[in-house]
Amino acid sequence: MAAPFKLDDDSVVVVIGSGAGGGTLATDLALKGIKVVCLEAGGRHEIEDFENDEWSNFSKISWLDPRTTSGSWRVARDFPGLPAWIVRAVGGSTIHWAGASLRFQEHEFKARTTYGEIAGANLLDWPVTLAEMEPWYEKAENRMGTTRTHGIPGLPGNNNYKVFEAGAKKLGYKTVSTGNMSINSQPRDGRGACQQIGFCFQGCKSGAKWSTLYSEIPKGEATGNLEVRPNSHVLKIEHDASGKVTAVVYADKSGTVQRQKARIVAVAGNSIETPRLLLNSASNQFPNGLANSSGQVGRNYMRHLTASVYAVFEKPVKMWRGTTMAGIIKDESVHDPKRGFAAGYEMETLSLGLPFMAAFLDPGGWGRSFTSAMDGYENMAGMWIVGEDMPQEKNGITLHATQKDKYGMPVPNVHFDDHPNDIAMRNHAWKQGAAVYDAVGAVRTFPTPPYPSTHNLGTCRMSANARDGVCNKYGQTHDVKNLFISDGSQFTSGASENPTLTIVALATRQAEYIAAEMGKKNI
Repeated sequence: MAAPFKLDDDSVVVVIGSGAGGGTLATDLALKGIKVVCLEAGGRHEIEDFENDEWSNFSKISWLDPRTTSGSWRVARDFPGLPAWIVRAVGGSTIHWAGASLRFQEHEFKARTTYGEIAGANLLDWPVTLAEMEPWYEKAENRMGTTRTHGIPGLPGNNNYKVFEAGAKKLGYKTVSTGNMSINSQPRDGRGACQQIGFCFQGCKSGAKWSTLYSEIPKGEATGNLEVRPNSHVLKIEHDASGKVTAVVYADKSGTVQRQKARIVAVAGNSIETPRLLLNSASNQFPNGLANSSGQVGRNYMRHLTASVYAVFEKPVKMWRGTTMAGIIKDESVHDPKRGFAAGYEMETLSLGLPFMAAFLDPGGWGRSFTSAMDGYENMAGMWIVGEDMPQEKNGITLHATQKDKYGMPVPNVHFDDHPNDIAMRNHAWKQGAAVYDAVGAVRTFPTPPYPSTHNLGTCRMSANARDGVCNKYGQTHDVKNLFISDGSQFTSGASENPTLTIVALATRQAEYIAAEMGKKNI
C-alpha cells in the first residue's frame, strides 16, 4: 500500500473515480512510475464484504445520493430518485456489472456517416476508428480474461441460456453463444474460475469476475505509486489564471473539505457525476462550466435502449442458477433500416432475484396479472435487450436550480426522452424476444420496460472539432490540456454493445498518451 501523498504535492495525477475507466487509468499510470491519487466517493468493500442478498448489498454499494429526473422516460415516473443503477464504492460499477465484454463494430464508430441525418438526433462520428482501437481491445481482453479471446474457453450455459439458445436457433438466428465475458472460465490472474453462484450484480463472492477493485487497483498500490482515498466526494476542480487545472476540492469521510493539488486531473465519475462536477466547477474564466466552451458538457446523454422479456414455461427453468448474463444473440446488432429504425440491438440472458423481479416487472403493481407472473418465477426465463439509442442534445445532465446535496452543491437533474428511433427499436426487440421464447413453447411472455440503467454514456463526448464535443480522441478536454475525461462520458455514440470493454480499452490507451505527454513536458 502506497504511503499517502501530501495534499500540497502538485506532481501527482488525480483520478476521480475508481471504476472501469478510473481504476484502470490509475493502475496503469502507477505501473508506469507515475504518482497517482485516486479519489473515490464511496467506501472500500472487499470480496468478503459482498452479500448474496439483492436489497442488502444494493443499499451498501449503490449510488443513492439525491438526484432528480425529468422528461417523458418511464424511469422518471417509476424511479424518479434513481435514474441510474450504478455503484458508489472502490471499483465503481465493475463490482455490479454483468461481465459482458463486446467490441464495438466498425459502423458504430461512424454513426453519423452510417445512419445519415436523423431528425432530432445529434449524431457524430467518433474521432477514432475500429482499426485504431483493435490493438487496445486486444490488450483489454487479455487483461480482463475475456472468454472466447486469447484461447480462453467460453462459460458453460445454464438453463436460462439453454432455453434462450433453443429459441434463437428455431428462429434461425446464427450468432448465439454464452458470449465474451470477463468472468474466468478457468483460473487466471490469481483468481479462480466462476462458481456459478448467480449473484453477479451483488459483487462476485469468488472473485472470478474482473473488477478494478481486486483485479487492478492492488497491482497499482503494490508499486507505491498509487494511493486510493475512499469516502472522498469531489466537490469541484480548481484552475489557475492560464486555465490549467491545479487542484481538486473534496469532502473526506468526516465531511471535512480537503484540497489536493494536481499536475493533471482525470475525471471518471460516470456520465452523471462527471458532467455535474465540470458544471459545478464553473468560474469567471469558465462561466458555463469547466471545459464547456462548446456547451456540450452534460448534453447527449445516452443510456442504451433497454428493455426485458421474461417468459413462463410449463416446467421449471430456475433461471437464477449460474452466471447471470452468459448468453447473447448478436444477429440483430446490425444496421438494417428495413426493420424501420437505424442501428441495432442485442439480446442477452438476464435473471433477477425475486425482490428485484417484483420491483422491476411492474413497479407498484399488484393484482392477478402481476401475482400470477410472480407465481411463475421458478418456471421463468429472461433476457435483457441492449440497443443503440440516439444521442439527443436535449437529453442530459443539468444542475438543479434549488436542490442541494449535503455538501451544499447543486444535485444533478437527469433529463431523458426516448427518440422515435428508440421506440421503434424497442418494439421490434420486444417482438423478437417474445418470438424466441414462443418458439420453444412459452406459456406467457412479459415485455418489461426499461429500469434504471447501468449503462450511462455521452455527456462529455469525444469530437474531432472542439465545437462539437468536450474532449479529443484521447479524452483530453479541448479547453484544458491537463484535464481528461476517462469514463463512458467520452462516448460519441452508444453502439449496441455493453460499454465496459471499450471504457477499459480507452483508459489503457489514455494512460499511454498521458505518460508520453508528461514525458515530453507537454502537460
